[in-house]
Amino acid sequence: MPRARRSAGTDASDRGPSPGSGRQYMISVVAKSYGIHPQTLRLYEREGLLKPSRTEGNTRLYSEEDLRQLEVILNLTRDLGVNLAGVEIILNMRRKMEQMQQEVGEFVSWVNLELARAAEEGWEERLQEALVHLPPTALAPPPEEEPRREG
Repeated sequence: MPRARRSAGTDASDRGPSPGSGRQYMISVVAKSYGIHPQTLRLYEREGLLKPSRTEGNTRLYSEEDLRQLEVILNLTRDLGVNLAGVEIILNMRRKMEQMQQEVGEFVSWVNLELARAAEEGWEERLQEALVHLPPTALAPPPEEEPRREG
């Protein structure tokens, strides 16, 4: 007796990986979903472009973040013609930019916190008390006139 066929695409597990689903996928599922050979995924891992987690049995598991990273890699290589060395440089630059954005955001938060605290404590009065008031002076003495030579 023939088995009943499932209609394609009705079950979420049949659709393959999609970033944002919270699941992890084996190399064969990812390769098939993105139309690449499993060896390509292994190459990306060897080059340090992808870092899938591993099971106790050493099976690669690709997370949502790995899939997002893979999509960036494929976009750079397929659509923009970037080689793997260029992809590595671009990904490293992206990581550094994200880190710098986070640091700048933390610094801005700290500055805002300090400004709010200073405003509550009356910083303007403390600043006036802390300043040493000196009489105004010329920044540079006026140049002396040289005697004219007649020729």
